[in-house]
Amino acid sequence: MEFTKMHGLGNDFLVFHGHQALPDNVSDLAVKWCDRFFGVGGDGLVFILPSEKADFRMRIINSDGSEAEQCGNAIRCVAKYVYDHKLTDKESITIETLGAGVQPVSLKVENGVVQTVRVDMGEPILDGLAVPTTLEGNPVLDRPIEADGREFNFTAVSMGNPHCVIYVEDAPNFDLGTWGPKLEVHPYFPRKINVEFATVTSRDRVEMRVWERGAGPTLACGTGACATLVSSVLNGLTDRAAWIGLKGGDLYIEWNEEDNHVYMTGPAAAVYQGTIEA
Repeated sequence: MEFTKMHGLGNDFLVFHGHQALPDNVSDLAVKWCDRFFGVGGDGLVFILPSEKADFRMRIINSDGSEAEQCGNAIRCVAKYVYDHKLTDKESITIETLGAGVQPVSLKVENGVVQTVRVDMGEPILDGLAVPTTLEGNPVLDRPIEADGREFNFTAVSMGNPHCVIYVEDAPNFDLGTWGPKLEVHPYFPRKINVEFATVTSRDRVEMRVWERGAGPTLACGTGACATLVSSVLNGLTDRAAWIGLKGGDLYIEWNEEDNHVYMTGPAAAVYQGTIEA
């Protein structure tokens, strides 16, 4: 099978095109191929498939074999792939996702190559039971949560996939590997959760590190950046547009007051092409 290795700010994927559906053994393939020692290595597999609702359809399989409802970095990679590979000549396209429906995407093109991608990520879901959590409330804002004897406070946001945003003093140096996996499987979260640890440095900048459900620590998370901006606005910590600083680089996130949609702008890059045996 032919693939292209791509990443959005270091959140990396094996991208496949030309299939009509997912392979039957796709979960096993994801575990094998995403292994960074015995496989190609990646945070997940991305399949670009035909869509009856949009220009393209995206399916994402995490490195543990589970399926992700949405991924902001992956959708930027898909947008760059389809334009750079001449599957479309439009600079505004739509991409169907599993958890967030059809999302409009705008491409900034220079000399025939996509430089950045702006994605309409839709409206954030703030109702606690819909995120989903086991907690009632709309929003679930600054709620206490305990893990292994330590208490945090979190805000719950879904961007088509669930997020738990926690504010800490020093996100870049926070012990992600200890607390991320404990909070991911907390009983409050019936479908597990993505965990963001964030530090607000100004009204227009937040430093964030992420533990992704099904993938572990990643260099960037687009939906997590969106959830962090929404949480920060709800908690009165930032303006409605801000830079979210991730380990792999920055994303610009806007929560538009008029349409209530969240917009994400950032890069995507192709690394190399290859062939791998199924």
